[in-house]
Amino acid sequence: MRNKIKNAISSTVSDIIKNGGKTSFTEKELKLLNIHIPKVKLVADDIKDIRKRTHLSQAVFAKLLNVSLSSVRQWEQGVKNPNGSTQVLLELLNKQPEILNYRILRNQ
Repeated sequence: MRNKIKNAISSTVSDIIKNGGKTSFTEKELKLLNIHIPKVKLVADDIKDIRKRTHLSQAVFAKLLNVSLSSVRQWEQGVKNPNGSTQVLLELLNKQPEILNYRILRNQ
């Protein structure tokens, strides 16, 4: 009986999160419900592909991400990997390449 209840709660909470609902669960509580936040896994070719799908040069891409040109070059060469929020932003760009278009302004 307990497993059925736990599975039902887990499924409900997971659905709430996936649909943008707000929750106040801690990481420990989510783990108890077998809900895990996967790590972002991007390799050099993924990052290069993301940038190319945005139709941006490395320099403009770096400026939009607020990172150095050197960082973008190193990511695309596999020398270094992005970390933290940059990984999440790149993951979002992979799903919606136009997400940063709002940052490109035309001079008036």
